[in-house]
Amino acid sequence: MTPEPGPVSAHHAFKVSVTNDHLVFASAHFIIFPGHRCERLHGHNYRTRVAVEGGLDPEAHYVLDFAELKRMMKRLTDEFDHKVLLPLEHPQLEVQEQGETVTVAYDHAPRYVFPRRDCALVPIPNTTVEMLAQYLARRARAELLRATAGAVTLTAIEVELEESVGQSATYRESLT
Repeated sequence: MTPEPGPVSAHHAFKVSVTNDHLVFASAHFIIFPGHRCERLHGHNYRTRVAVEGGLDPEAHYVLDFAELKRMMKRLTDEFDHKVLLPLEHPQLEVQEQGETVTVAYDHAPRYVFPRRDCALVPIPNTTVEMLAQYLARRARAELLRATAGAVTLTAIEVELEESVGQSATYRESLT
């Protein structure tokens, strides 16, 4: 005899995740290493996975609509696609917008000048995969909390960002 399934409750914890070939972005960046060493500009084809934990929507019996979660992450990752990622919070990096250009100086020495439309100015200290994963998770969290507006209780969000095969970072944040 097969046991009957119990009632579905919004108080149970579920985890849903999405990733696919559309949640990718190609970007250039450089990392500033300890000891005042700034690496050369290079690029990656990043792949994103997002997971959300929480209770079930009482009417739909899911945490979130997968299609909505994919659309949201696509919007966020598109902001980085085919852009130079520039961190705004590194103490030795000066990023200045000047009309239609962005000038980047490291340790007071001019380094790069880019067209503004080709840059993503990111409020993080370094463009490491860890900081980018955290940034995307926090942006996604804010959008999800607005979108769900109490319909479901979200308890955690997790973003994994792969910068190349076998190299990734995962950031997880509790929402409770």
